[in-house]
Amino acid sequence: MRERFCQLLRQTNRENIEYVIEDLDAWGFFIAPASVRNHFNFAGGLLAHSLNVYDAAMAIRGAMIPLRPELEKQLPEDSVAIAALLHDVCKSSIYKLVTRRRKSEIGTWEDVQSYEVDYSDLPVGHGEKSVIMLLRSGLDLEDAEICAIRWHMSPWDMPMQSIEMDKNLRTAQRQSPLTSLIHAADSLAAHMLEMDATSV
Repeated sequence: MRERFCQLLRQTNRENIEYVIEDLDAWGFFIAPASVRNHFNFAGGLLAHSLNVYDAAMAIRGAMIPLRPELEKQLPEDSVAIAALLHDVCKSSIYKLVTRRRKSEIGTWEDVQSYEVDYSDLPVGHGEKSVIMLLRSGLDLEDAEICAIRWHMSPWDMPMQSIEMDKNLRTAQRQSPLTSLIHAADSLAAHMLEMDATSV
């Protein structure tokens, strides 16, 4: 998975992409889980999730272009790849492996490994943190890519009753279809490709 991920990033031919890959390694991206209790909550889950978002985004792009041919120029493959593969780099260093005690199925106490979240490192918001980390890493992001990464959780990452944030989201969606594409791909990956059918 790591090899495919890095190959897809390199295929974008973006300047400084090797520095980004080095930073992803340093941040722990390739071994981080995608969540604490939900989708892909295991070591390497974030990498697997990011590839699923990429695959979903490319599939959606391919399905939409015949319906609206002008989207081909508005959704360049390199931008889709950058936004899909790197939308969640903010999760690289927030998960800490801990040991907890819980009762087993037969009622005895046992130690189990699980993750907890620590947001103390750059607590600026989910999508914003990913954008900041990538810019600091030397990646020159297009405006559409910044908006897609920032808003990949769409309204789920918005302060309650924030009129200004709601306007920002709607403006980003109007200005670039990449914003809606990455949100849809992230949702489909997390809720259709990655959820255990027995837990639904």
